[in-house]
Amino acid sequence: MGIQIAPSILSADFANLEAEIGRIHNADLIHVDVMDNHFVPNLTLGLPVVDAILRRTSLPVDCHLMIDDPDRWAPAYAEAGAHSVTFHAEAAKAPVRLAREIRHQGARTGVGLKPATPVEPFEDLLGEIDMLLIMTVEPGFGGQAFLDMCLPKIRRTREMVSRSGLDVWIQVDGGVSKETIERCADAGADVFVAGSAVYGADDAATAVDQLRHLAAAAQQ
Repeated sequence: MGIQIAPSILSADFANLEAEIGRIHNADLIHVDVMDNHFVPNLTLGLPVVDAILRRTSLPVDCHLMIDDPDRWAPAYAEAGAHSVTFHAEAAKAPVRLAREIRHQGARTGVGLKPATPVEPFEDLLGEIDMLLIMTVEPGFGGQAFLDMCLPKIRRTREMVSRSGLDVWIQVDGGVSKETIERCADAGADVFVAGSAVYGADDAATAVDQLRHLAAAAQQ
């Protein structure tokens, strides 16, 4: 599978979103943060905006649902055409059933974990999912500083996935930048969500290429 860079539009200009997506034409995924002001203390966007994004880009859309009751709402994002849909383990009531429903709707399914949530209890779930998202900041707001305490957790996740023999992606989200991506890649991550590191650059596409190069070099 290799390295994948997934710029987060949370750091984009929402008033000019189509043009902002055009700035990251070389990205592997478009990361869309859906927040409900309940699971996290922020309110962003929902299914109607995701629908609009899907109609205006050929890039795969990676939806990260930071919401209460994902069991009810997550399958609709897969049905709409999202490439992948990630729900939080801390919010799901029936994660196996939900993971299977997302896959049934044709999307890859991911499980997200907050920084303090251990990964080990989810080892038996690996066969039901396609991606584990390790949050490297507390979810809710962009622009936060990377939490180095999460690096051992990324390493344990890589070891767990390797033992399983399954093709499960390891995504990191939060504070990913030119200063931190090499450490994440060396620890075993292969999908990198970057918001301000991409959209805060003068040339977002160049920033995507730079991040991809740094991550790939760290894994050699």
